[in-house]
Amino acid sequence: MDKSSTRRTALVTGASYGVGAATALALAREGYAVAVSARRAENLNDTVTKLAAVGARAVPLVLDLNSQASIEQAMAEVVVAFGHLDLLVNNAGANLRKLALDVSWSDWEAVMATNLRGTFFLTQQMGRHLIALGRPGAIVNIASTHGLVGAAERSTYGISKGALIQMTRMLAVEWAEHSIRVNAIAPGRLDTASPTRAARTGDPAYMEAMRARIPLERFATVEEVAATVCYLASPRAASITGQVLVLDGGLTAA
Repeated sequence: MDKSSTRRTALVTGASYGVGAATALALAREGYAVAVSARRAENLNDTVTKLAAVGARAVPLVLDLNSQASIEQAMAEVVVAFGHLDLLVNNAGANLRKLALDVSWSDWEAVMATNLRGTFFLTQQMGRHLIALGRPGAIVNIASTHGLVGAAERSTYGISKGALIQMTRMLAVEWAEHSIRVNAIAPGRLDTASPTRAARTGDPAYMEAMRARIPLERFATVEEVAATVCYLASPRAASITGQVLVLDGGLTAA
């Protein structure tokens, strides 16, 4: 049998740091060949180096979720490299912290273009690929607790993640007959550095106040999110589709 037809393969978007990089590495350790994407190729150097260190086959891709042509090109490159794709992890996203009254048209468009429109059309490419080959597959969307509960200054971002969660449910139902499972993970605040949140995560008083609100009194880690992706992609989750797994230490349950 052709090894390319049996090797497990994955595409992780937004894999230059944080959840995306950790997920790519976790999947590689599970035996996946992994394609990783970012808007700029040089941003993937560290991730690709780490993947090579664990002996994984890694394919770096330039992907702009604001461009349909870029989306189609990235999927074509993955198929050429691997022959097929088993798992898509939609992690790339745009963040925004701004009062609803101050959100501009361009702010809204920038967030929705990446978090929703681009993610939908990349997922559509994945669905078409799997259905054409008659292969089962899995899609994991990285959402957020901001898509589940309200929060000041997070309206646009939260709306985009709420829509991503509903997209998860819709596609899970529509593609179930093709054995394509679609799930989402909604992390709360993570115990990791982020270029978009550096000012706040670098403030010990702020971080302690945030931690005190969480029943388990701890932040989830990127490695925990990555492990959840691996679980949802595995045969152990064969009956799980259309679901949202929340990693927030009990905050949304309190």
